[in-house]
Amino acid sequence: MFSDLLNSILPSIEHFRIGGYWLAFFSALLETTVGIGLILPGSTIILVLGALSARGYLDVGDLIWFSIAGAVVGDNVNFYLGRKYGARWLKDGFWIIKADYIAQAKSFMDAHGARSIFLGRFIPSVKEFIPLIAGSVNMNRRTFLFWNVLGAVGWGFEWVLAGYIFGQSLNLATLWLSRAGLMFAFLVILSGLFYGIKRLVLKKGQRFARTVISLWHSIMEAISRNEHVLRWKESYPRVFSFLRTRFDTTAFSGLPLSILALSFIYVLILFAGIVEDLITSDPIIAADLRIAHLFYSLRSDGLTELFTWITLLGKSEVVVVLVFISAAILWIWRKTYQIFPLMIAVAGSTAFTHLGKMAFRRPRPEVAMYVENSFSFPSGHATIAVALYGFFAYLLIRSARSWNASVHICFVTMLLIIAIGLSRIYLGVHYLSDVWSGYLVGAMWLIAAVSCSEWCRWKENRGRTRSPVSGVRVISFALVISAVIFYIGFSVNYHPSMVPVTEKPPAVVSSGTDVFSTDQLKFTETLIGDRQEPINVVLLAGSDAQLIAAVQRSGWILNDQASVASFFRAIQAWILKSPYPSAPISPSFWNARIQDLSFANVPGPNWLKDARHIKIWRTECVNEDGRIIYVGMTNANDGFTWGIMPKINPDLDSERETFFQDLNRQKQIREYQKIQLVEPLIGENFVGDQFFTDGKAYIVTVQ
Repeated sequence: MFSDLLNSILPSIEHFRIGGYWLAFFSALLETTVGIGLILPGSTIILVLGALSARGYLDVGDLIWFSIAGAVVGDNVNFYLGRKYGARWLKDGFWIIKADYIAQAKSFMDAHGARSIFLGRFIPSVKEFIPLIAGSVNMNRRTFLFWNVLGAVGWGFEWVLAGYIFGQSLNLATLWLSRAGLMFAFLVILSGLFYGIKRLVLKKGQRFARTVISLWHSIMEAISRNEHVLRWKESYPRVFSFLRTRFDTTAFSGLPLSILALSFIYVLILFAGIVEDLITSDPIIAADLRIAHLFYSLRSDGLTELFTWITLLGKSEVVVVLVFISAAILWIWRKTYQIFPLMIAVAGSTAFTHLGKMAFRRPRPEVAMYVENSFSFPSGHATIAVALYGFFAYLLIRSARSWNASVHICFVTMLLIIAIGLSRIYLGVHYLSDVWSGYLVGAMWLIAAVSCSEWCRWKENRGRTRSPVSGVRVISFALVISAVIFYIGFSVNYHPSMVPVTEKPPAVVSSGTDVFSTDQLKFTETLIGDRQEPINVVLLAGSDAQLIAAVQRSGWILNDQASVASFFRAIQAWILKSPYPSAPISPSFWNARIQDLSFANVPGPNWLKDARHIKIWRTECVNEDGRIIYVGMTNANDGFTWGIMPKINPDLDSERETFFQDLNRQKQIREYQKIQLVEPLIGENFVGDQFFTDGKAYIVTVQ
């Protein structure tokens, strides 16, 4: 839809090609002009123009140079205004320019010196004021111009190329939008949840922490003055001496070490619980297979490429390079005492993961995209994600100068760790329990590394501190850039051996009921494998197309696949109360797989409230005539729970009969029989909606 919209409006834009370059120039110029830059989305405009250049309507090279030129001119205008009016504005502010904004920019410049001209160019609400501050303090014009041009070049390439890459991806996006709706919704919900929690921590976290600490001190003070405690203290001096040492906040061996030790023990207990689940096949292991098949159904070319790049952040080659470069950066900053804890985090987690794989020898999932030559449990990528990137976050938080910076570092790291683990599940090379256990192993070694680091830091601070080597920032920047270049080059040239797709020949059975080799297969399932509604329709057809045609001729509508477009269309239809009878429906599981096909019949005015459904699974069996055997389960919506969630009609039998009569009325049935598949029962589905059934099922051969 979005691609069609672009194709319809872009031809008219082509006539304004020259104007596009000047639009980029003035957008870049005005974005950094004092005051105007706070309300003009110049970067967004240049991003859109970059996307147009990818479609051939603008030259990307010319667009970059116009953007750079505008940025340079805009900064020099600010520099001139700073020299002429800076002293007055710095004191009182001007127009929508608040004194707080200027103070923030001045603090940034004081911290980074002349390099702030370059660095500030990439920070919103700072880049608008740094040139003004530079002019007001009479910075050397040549020095300003050098860093100004350097920053403008980086900024121009950043925004134009970002738009260009996005535009190049539009055609690819149209290929996977039809499959990625549920994944998109999941990522949106996860991102929204993370953003909300982060905002809460930024606003209330520091105050909450102070309150908790204050309460802790008050409680400890009250306990220490209690008369009974004082008597126990006299009776058991060694015990109280031990406890006092454990809660001492002035030494690392006191409260910090106690907290780290308790955290390690807690994580170890959690890991032991996962191991027990694996051995005893508890529900989390039962959920592994179903979640693997659910993610398998959501695969698309675009998402696969994205998650492949993410998963390579945990690849051993990338990890080794990151470790060596990190060690080099720590060495030039004279923080060599942090190198050994870094090695503990990486080497310890890697060795523990290898031993776990050899001990449990769990095979990789059958839905794996590419070949992995090691066992599955626990996930090495998830382990190293927590151990390595968690340790990086610890080092950055240790050097952060504000609460906000620490919170941002923490949440970005958590998002990266989750993304790496999610990539392993999406690519099918690990189960959910593999990733969770990997997180726990990584957390254990991260705690050990942080404990060692804190001890080394405490010991180092007691001695002589050493200054960093000369040019440490430039060298560090070069090392980081080299790591990024290696990662990009490695990812571009990474071509794993794909798991060959082998089609199993269908099993030939004499009867449609032969697909139910166990009683479990007579029921749909929850995510953890518990029984839900029973199967009540068995269909025999020559192909998917033949089955779809027969059901559609009977008045039923084939449901759309879950996609970004269908997801938003369903939300729009729900809000506007407009019809969307082919809307995707929630997945159900049978034999650990979600349905292959689903149909809806909407007899009432409300497509969501009044819809009847049948969910159909394709089995791996055919009868002696070569017809594919499908199993299905019918149900219907009957109002809403909490006003938003559709509620299931408890009478499954009436929906079964309706579906059968629709097929029969349109002469789509060649032959049929009705059997007692399960005993009559009353039950609940996974959301708590009750159902009842006589346990009978139709076996239908379609025309």
